[in-house]
Amino acid sequence: MNLAFVFSILLVLGVVFVNGWTDAPNAIGSAVATRVLRPRSAIIVAVIFNFLGVLLMTFVSSQVADTISNMVDFGPSGSYQSLVVLSAAMFAIVVWAVAAWYFGIPTSESHALIAGITGAALALGGVSAINMKEWSKVLIGLIVSSVLGFGSGFGIARFIEKAFRWVNRRKAESFFRKGQAGAAAGMAFLHGAQDGQKFMGVFMLALFLNGMAEKTAAGTFEIPIWVMLLCSLTMGVGTAVGGWRIIKTVGMDMVKMHTYQGFASDAAAGACLLLASLTGLPVSTTHTKTTAIMGVGTSRRVSSVNWGIALEMIYAWVLTFPGCGLIGYLMARLFMAIF
Repeated sequence: MNLAFVFSILLVLGVVFVNGWTDAPNAIGSAVATRVLRPRSAIIVAVIFNFLGVLLMTFVSSQVADTISNMVDFGPSGSYQSLVVLSAAMFAIVVWAVAAWYFGIPTSESHALIAGITGAALALGGVSAINMKEWSKVLIGLIVSSVLGFGSGFGIARFIEKAFRWVNRRKAESFFRKGQAGAAAGMAFLHGAQDGQKFMGVFMLALFLNGMAEKTAAGTFEIPIWVMLLCSLTMGVGTAVGGWRIIKTVGMDMVKMHTYQGFASDAAAGACLLLASLTGLPVSTTHTKTTAIMGVGTSRRVSSVNWGIALEMIYAWVLTFPGCGLIGYLMARLFMAIF
């Protein structure tokens, strides 16, 4: 076992930790904002259900992990230089994510992961190292997560407003408080299902490059149970350590929500993530949840959304691909020169 392998595995786990730190809190932000869950209780819910999402969804479908692991070509098994470049990609993603967390901006760790490994692969093998068939799924997922997130959030909120307009307010409030607690748990589960698989795909790629994993005849990996446990536990620890800053931005600063709106945003985003997970599309949990919140806010009135905060998020999303991709490319060049 060489130093490059140890370094690459530690950095992959670092990226999984940072994902739990900066991305997983999106799932529970609405429940905290509407005071359905207290911050500490919400983080516990996120930790438990992220863990279950990583563990259980992989048995149902591992297509998302397969997409990520086949998106770029880092070379053959046992390549020292490939491990160095993969390490550079992981380092770039951690740098990008920590900077976003510092400013309280919920960037997409999914897209940072994709951009980082793509930039590093370009530094190693040029354009031929990119599998455009798999990469196209990312672009499809970007559109799906944004359009469906906003549209379903808007639609579900409007439906609730019409369906419950004659219902006693106290009874409706009680119903949606219970409903949102369940929907928040579902969102955390599906965050684990989506993002957990992405990072397990990279973890398996690191094992493959060190000759410790093999691909099946279909070009995919069989993910062992210990990898699922390690990645889900690492993500959960990350959420427990640093989730509050992003919870505040997503759940409190962008839209001031009523309980039914919080339920609508969680239900809408959860449905989109479930569809994407079952069809193998690597979508962004951040995009899906925040656009759902924008849709829910807009359903009441456009001015309900703090578009200043929303635009900051959108700028961060737009910059993630070129920004993190460039850092990944430069880090790969630097690492190859040093190591």
